[in-house]
Amino acid sequence: MTATPLFLGFPDRLADGRAPRVVIFGAGHGTTYPGKDSSGYALAADAIRAASQADAALVEHWDFDLGGPLFDGKPISCIDAGDIATSMQDNAGNRTRIEATTREILAKSAVPILLGGDDSVPIPFLAGFADHGPIWVLQIDAHIDWRDEVLGERNGYSNPMRRVSEMAHVAGIVQVGLRGVGSARLAEIEAAQRYGSRFVTAREVHAHGVEAALQHIPEGARVVVTLDCDGLDPAVMPGVAARTPGGLSYTQVIDLIANLGRRARIKGFDLVELYPPADIDGISALTAARLLVNAIGAIVRQA
Repeated sequence: MTATPLFLGFPDRLADGRAPRVVIFGAGHGTTYPGKDSSGYALAADAIRAASQADAALVEHWDFDLGGPLFDGKPISCIDAGDIATSMQDNAGNRTRIEATTREILAKSAVPILLGGDDSVPIPFLAGFADHGPIWVLQIDAHIDWRDEVLGERNGYSNPMRRVSEMAHVAGIVQVGLRGVGSARLAEIEAAQRYGSRFVTAREVHAHGVEAALQHIPEGARVVVTLDCDGLDPAVMPGVAARTPGGLSYTQVIDLIANLGRRARIKGFDLVELYPPADIDGISALTAARLLVNAIGAIVRQA
């Protein structure tokens, strides 16, 4: 694993020998489609880490989103393990390493947080939970990502929820932030509906609040959140490859995370599809860093 700066100035291990509650790691590449270039997404993890540095000295300060300091007055319990080695078009190797790292973190009873990478990396990330089911998956995304194959590949950025639906340890899927047009054809919509995926459009969240999504998550369920940055509105998250107006606000997403942490158990979290070449003044990287702060805060506040 690599390098500095680490997220929010966290250590890469806890000096007192305590086991970490949360482990962050990055994976720049997952499964790249033939003839496509995923190198822009590989810049995301370090862009997020760099954006977090301004707040590194403020970890013990009061956070008004969280209602207290990040670690709720307790010692730091999150480490940043750096990036695993991935390379574009080493698709099978990338998937193997992402899944293995996820399993290693879970074996230590820690919550893994994965920084992608494009939206193919959630497939091996979620596969890594096979011994920790049943889990529910809460996807925040503009798209349903239910394509069966693209250019002969079945594990790319348009396929994750289709592949996740085939995992025996996944009990259910809730997809929130859907809007506009994208990869979904009628066949994909019908396949997702046959599976029983719960669709929650961005307009439903705007009209009825985050409960429109949370009502589909059973109380006390173990949940993995997969957050595609294009699920947010491009006004606050312009650094994505598929900008679509009408997305979720920053406040809606942190409310969704906080309320999920109270309703259920967040067992894993990934953030993908940040595309730094399209960012504007680092707004997207900063927003992504703050989303991760809220995810960590919700996780450490779980009983």
